Amino acid sequence: MDMRVQPVLAQVALGYAPMIDRQRMVSALRLTVFPLRPEAPPPADLLIDAVTEAWPAEGGRVSLNVVSETLLHDLLAAELPPNLMLEVPAFVAAQPQEAAALRALHGRGTTLLLKGRPREPLARDLLPCFAYAIVDVAEERRDGAPAPGTPARQIPHVQEGVRTLKAMNEAFARGAHSVLGWPLDDEDDGAAVAPGKGGQPEMQTVTELIKRVDREENADRLEAVLKNDPALAFKLMRYINSPLFGLRVEITSFRHALMLLGYGRLKRWLALLLVSAGKDANSKPIMYAAVRRGLLMEELGRNVGADDEQRGELFICGMFSLLHRLMRQPLETLLTSIPVPERVRQALLDETGPFRPILDLVRAVEASALYDIRTAAEALMMGLPEVNRAVFKALSEARQLE
Repeated sequence: MDMRVQPVLAQVALGYAPMIDRQRMVSALRLTVFPLRPEAPPPADLLIDAVTEAWPAEGGRVSLNVVSETLLHDLLAAELPPNLMLEVPAFVAAQPQEAAALRALHGRGTTLLLKGRPREPLARDLLPCFAYAIVDVAEERRDGAPAPGTPARQIPHVQEGVRTLKAMNEAFARGAHSVLGWPLDDEDDGAAVAPGKGGQPEMQTVTELIKRVDREENADRLEAVLKNDPALAFKLMRYINSPLFGLRVEITSFRHALMLLGYGRLKRWLALLLVSAGKDANSKPIMYAAVRRGLLMEELGRNVGADDEQRGELFICGMFSLLHRLMRQPLETLLTSIPVPERVRQALLDETGPFRPILDLVRAVEASALYDIRTAAEALMMGLPEVNRAVFKALSEARQLE
């Protein structure tokens, strides 16, 4: 990272969440920024530079959710690149002194999001400045559907606070343009299916490959499994040849991959393949989360001195922590059928072992919970600058796989 913007990472804590569209694709990333000293936030231009270094224009859209009125005011006066969106709390949008800055930002092409419902109607000429209104699902349930003509419904709305697939589908049924949050919690409607009902043929093929790699079977026997699913073989080759892997030669066959990578590193990429094998559209946000969990756990492992083998296990641990949501089977059943390292099993089933504190930190970052981020980082004796660098690097690496 540019040395000029590195100090920003020591002044903030970061959280992230997806913005999911009606096709269940992640259309943008929300980056929540907590200045550690609200009275002295980092300079707005350096924060913008740090974010755009991690997310260049071709890297996708990012919505900035800044938990500091001072920093938000500075950002309203700044030049934002086209792929950065800015969330403006309703109480700030209602302040007359901010109206000129909002109009100017909108005029320069910046996408603005109105966060929450204003207590009083906004000026009519301000409403067109906002592309979307963010409405929390709890507020929606408490207040009921707003009356026609209220600001939150004169513009398309984004439903915040979505925690389950059921809540996501309900938000879209109410007309949401997109939803903001991780639909990762256990369903409250019996959505989990009985063991053996959730696996799909592609998933079963990858599971079989993982077992054979764990037994270190020869390349002929491994290739025989892949030959039954050419699409799966193509996907595996695409992952292994991605820029993230950093190989100097192109991998042309499973045998070639085994020769260059060995069984241990190959198992890591089979784990990635497993979490991306689902065909259900509702699973796309969960796949998105699983890949980022794995990469972030691996990156945080560097900060605590994990070696190559341990970092590979951390990657698998993060990915498999959501496997039950993807395959709709109890995690205990899945981890019995798929060989996993003992440290991964401890973290996911017993909630113990050396990997569990790292998983807790990742979950705190996903929840954008400042207290929990600090507590989990302190438990690992890790500074927030190291956590923030890991977040930026993991999210940047995830883009290279997509």
